[in-house]
Amino acid sequence: MVIGEERATALAGRSEADALFEAGKFERAGRLYEEILKGNPGNVHAARRRGYVALLGNRFPDAEKFLTMALESAPGDEQTNRLLADCYTRQDKFALAAPCWQAAGEEAYAKQFAAFRGTPYQIHGDLARLPWQRTDPFPLVEASVNGGPPKSFTFYTRVGGLGVSAKVAKEAGLNAVAKQKIEAFGDIMWLYYGVLESFKLGGIELRNIPVGWSELESGGEVAPEAHDGMIGTWIFYHLLSTFDYAGRALILRRRTPESARKARARAGVKPLPLWLAAEHLLHTEGSVAGSDTGVVALNIGGTGEQVAGMSEETARRLGVRVDYDRPLAGFAGGQPVVVYPCYPKEVRLGGATAKGVYCYAGGKSTLGHEGFYKLADFAHTFHKPYDITLDFTDMKVYIA
Repeated sequence: MVIGEERATALAGRSEADALFEAGKFERAGRLYEEILKGNPGNVHAARRRGYVALLGNRFPDAEKFLTMALESAPGDEQTNRLLADCYTRQDKFALAAPCWQAAGEEAYAKQFAAFRGTPYQIHGDLARLPWQRTDPFPLVEASVNGGPPKSFTFYTRVGGLGVSAKVAKEAGLNAVAKQKIEAFGDIMWLYYGVLESFKLGGIELRNIPVGWSELESGGEVAPEAHDGMIGTWIFYHLLSTFDYAGRALILRRRTPESARKARARAGVKPLPLWLAAEHLLHTEGSVAGSDTGVVALNIGGTGEQVAGMSEETARRLGVRVDYDRPLAGFAGGQPVVVYPCYPKEVRLGGATAKGVYCYAGGKSTLGHEGFYKLADFAHTFHKPYDITLDFTDMKVYIA
């Protein structure tokens, strides 16, 4: 009888913890997962989730502690290995990350990170202020690859590392240490993974960093002449990164307490929380159509005319008008999707608001592969009146 009661209590606690995690109440969920582990240290799910909570906030010692605990009970668990690989990758511990990527089934990443020699992501210089060459359909800035002439790069926080075109990869003398074949954009693509000696953004140079490029199996570039490459979140989380949409500039600073203090003073606004999930996806708090505050995706850069995107389920629940007579076909993550125009009365991130704006509704569920519910994805067009600074040390977002 006592054993049954203990088991029922553990299951109830786990259920409550999962509900809190899925609702974006990460700290409360983390405390409940710890309570579960006190009674059952071998609970893989609770240990993994507690480690994930820490990883969302870049609290690496706790993330390593609980993810390692989960692996001790289930060494081959792919989810745990992926989270631990991400944890080591964010800290530039590539030698530790490589076997975890392998165990997570990511052979290309495993080979790429195992190929590194010396310290990755060496940062030279303190400040880069890069004027945008244009804003639409996507922002463009100039950067140099391996000391070559300036190239046009866009940026997007829904991608991970640095990507260059196949042409730039050839010009820079890059060699693939791994490759992978995938199906995307209605075609077969080969993805190549390498190590880049130098990437220079104005007054800041990054040395010894991961790089990727791709080619269509049918021949030619994936996005010919659109740009020379794309800068992803892995670059930005090594720096104090400001996306000054209003001033049309990308401002990058070395991460120091002083640079963070100046950024806070410059923003002059109350910060929002910043969570980093699935290796590169940014999240914060926001609201849609007068809803309670919840977790939202923060997608900076990229392209698109919509201010935000949400699931059909969210639009219906919040009474947002959806125009089902005008379906729009596109791609998300390289796979075909259909979305519909919708018109929430307001979308909000802290004090930053947009009223009566054009958004998309698509997909049935708001529970993504990150494991928690999202109200919406705030996109490129929402950010245009604002100045956004990402502080990956204190895990805060400043929107001015």
